[in-house]
Amino acid sequence: MDFMQLVLGGLSGVLVGFTLGLVGGGGSILAVPLMVYVVGVNNPHIAIGTSALAVAANAAMNLANHARRGNVRWDCAAVFAAAGVIGAYGGSTLGKAIDGQKLLFLFALLMLVVGALMLRGRGEGGKTDVRLDRTTGPRLAGLGGLAGALSGFFGIGGGFLIVPGLIAATRMPMLLAIGSSLVAVTAFGLTTALNYGRSGLIDWTLAGVFIGGGLVGGLIGASVATRLAQSRGTLNTIFASLVFVVALYMLYQSFMAM
Repeated sequence: MDFMQLVLGGLSGVLVGFTLGLVGGGGSILAVPLMVYVVGVNNPHIAIGTSALAVAANAAMNLANHARRGNVRWDCAAVFAAAGVIGAYGGSTLGKAIDGQKLLFLFALLMLVVGALMLRGRGEGGKTDVRLDRTTGPRLAGLGGLAGALSGFFGIGGGFLIVPGLIAATRMPMLLAIGSSLVAVTAFGLTTALNYGRSGLIDWTLAGVFIGGGLVGGLIGASVATRLAQSRGTLNTIFASLVFVVALYMLYQSFMAM
């Protein structure tokens, strides 16, 4: 890992952190493509393992901010995350066994789905007094396991899956779902990173500069988002378009490598 790659890693972290702060969930989906095509990480599995660690760290920092504002429903989040950790371990184990180029191809297809989901409107309705009970518990566990498996398989935070999963299970409003989802994003990312780290598939130096860049970018993105709050729909559309472009580029590269 040379100096220029570390610089590009830090700048990539700034970009991911900025998009997360600006438009919310989904920004971490850019981490793996940036690792591979901008930083120049040749092994897709190292890119996924390193990204998982960086995503977990950035999610933990954002979780602290949401927790201070009372936007986390800890009991619901804990059940979702506990079930998801099992799924994330299984998903990341399977992901390590699949050819790296095939994994990038599947990742590009997932990005197309993420872009489509980001174009959907985010409603603000829901029940603020949600609680863990015999109805919500099994729903949270089932959806958490599924989200964790996909998160672990692709080495992503999975917020775009976790947020709708929490809403579907409990009918909580979007703000609480976003805050609560960060518990699961942190847990899934750490599980995937530990699994990849055991196999020597994490570049720890690159992860450090990526996390540092993400912290700076997140602060800038959150500041800009406050000023552009009325344009959030437009920002989501712009970001979804970026995701589509990156996904198509990844598909092109995958076909060229075949």
